[in-house]
Amino acid sequence: MLVSFGTVFFILAKFGWPVILKAMKAREKSIEEALEAAQVARDEMSKLKSDNQKILDEAKLERSKIIQEGKELKEKIILEAKEIASREANDIIQQSHQQIENEKNAAIGEIRKQVAELSVAIAEKLLRQKMSDNKQQQDYIDALIREMKIN
Repeated sequence: MLVSFGTVFFILAKFGWPVILKAMKAREKSIEEALEAAQVARDEMSKLKSDNQKILDEAKLERSKIIQEGKELKEKIILEAKEIASREANDIIQQSHQQIENEKNAAIGEIRKQVAELSVAIAEKLLRQKMSDNKQQQDYIDALIREMKIN
């Protein structure tokens, strides 16, 4: 039994163990390579995750910037529209005041014209009544002419 055990041990030591050890080393090497590949993949995933987070942060910052610019543009447009409306309102008010002033002057001129016509008509009626004969009329005309020459 000892001889058969020794023979089996010798055969195994000579042919079996080197193959088994070689297979175990190859397996160990492939496991180490797989672990290294997994570590590299983890590192790459971590890097990609941080890159993705960086891109997301930049996108959020850009979005905030665009929204802020949009708000500023909106406020600028509203302010410009208010200024334009205010100027137009002032122009309309100024035109209205000018038109009112023109109409007032025209009305005053018309009233003066009517007052002058009424005054002339009244004066004519008064003079006709006062000066019923031609001699009085001629004396009055001469007096007026003399007054005009003096002035």
